Amino acid sequence: MPQPLQIGSHTVQPPVVLAPMAGITNAPFRTLCREFSGGRGLFVSEMITTRALVERNAKTMRLVHFDTTERPRSIQLYGVDPATVGKAVRMIAEEDLADHIDLNFGCPVPKVTRRGGGSALPYKRPLLRAILREAVTGAGRLPVTMKMRKGIDDGHLTYLDAGRIAVEEGVTAVALHGRTAAQHYGGTADWEAIARLKETVAAAAEDAGRAVPVLGNGDIWSADDAVRMVRETGCDGVVVGRGCLGRPWLFADLVAAFGGDGVPGAGPAAYARPTLREVAATMLRHARLLGEWLEDEARGVIDFRKHVAWYTKGFSVGSGMRRKLAVAASLEELEALLGELDLDQEWPPGADGPRGRSSSRDRVALPDGWLDDPYDCAAVAVDAEQDTSGG
Repeated sequence: MPQPLQIGSHTVQPPVVLAPMAGITNAPFRTLCREFSGGRGLFVSEMITTRALVERNAKTMRLVHFDTTERPRSIQLYGVDPATVGKAVRMIAEEDLADHIDLNFGCPVPKVTRRGGGSALPYKRPLLRAILREAVTGAGRLPVTMKMRKGIDDGHLTYLDAGRIAVEEGVTAVALHGRTAAQHYGGTADWEAIARLKETVAAAAEDAGRAVPVLGNGDIWSADDAVRMVRETGCDGVVVGRGCLGRPWLFADLVAAFGGDGVPGAGPAAYARPTLREVAATMLRHARLLGEWLEDEARGVIDFRKHVAWYTKGFSVGSGMRRKLAVAASLEELEALLGELDLDQEWPPGADGPRGRSSSRDRVALPDGWLDDPYDCAAVAVDAEQDTSGG
């Protein structure tokens, strides 16, 4: 049974982390998830590019702004250049921008991997080590964690080597999404790989004389899935991504499932099953929070549109009404459209289960010659550092 998750000086109970998701885990969505959890858990920002942070890009500076109620403040960084990563981490530490730093080595999208970043980067072992060393050194008292995938594809697995390197370089915790970059979000997550990583990291951490938690990620669609992952893999906690899309109350379920003392299965069997009326109220609050955050109601409603299908999944809404909701231009229009629905509908069975895209890829976009030699880092382009944040 898992103990409270310790991330540096921060105790995370239950041991549940909101996965960084580009365009999703901004301050408004984190607020909703945190409210449903009663403030329990760890809620990570969407991906912040180190170059954009160092250059104080306006959009990036907005993304690293946290509500005063957010504690600990958690930032995920993406970078491929050790020096730039080091500068970004030192900036966060010196300017007190966050309480925890997570490093992205798991993103599978082509615009990231073709530059050698995200899930492509751990293949270059010396580069991974250099980035981790710069980050841990620059962070000072701030804990540094990392999230990764199994590797580029089944022929180029990197997660066990990466786990050992992380322990050796002083990383506080390691999270694994049990898929390769080639799988993207298709197929089934390999939970056995999470168990193997747990064994590998535990052995390396014992040699280092310290504890390094391992978190599991992939195919957690319900609180019961989270409990089962912990039991089957021995991981120390879970990272929840697509399972909470349009369902921020999943974090209430997770708190219940892990119980007050964090023991899986100790909580009540009944989880949150909101009516469509309650879902609609959450939708409006989400859109309103986005407008306040962006300081523009119309922009907030437009940004909210991507969430409509997730929130209404399984309910009898109709494709025509979903299209209308997905083009609403104001809070007033959104509220009026929601008012036309049969809001007394109970939570439908079809609302559970997978959500988000689930496709695999024929190949992973990589820099030329990337796979020739895992120890040759010359393939990293000078302009590989992206200048925009959020994915």
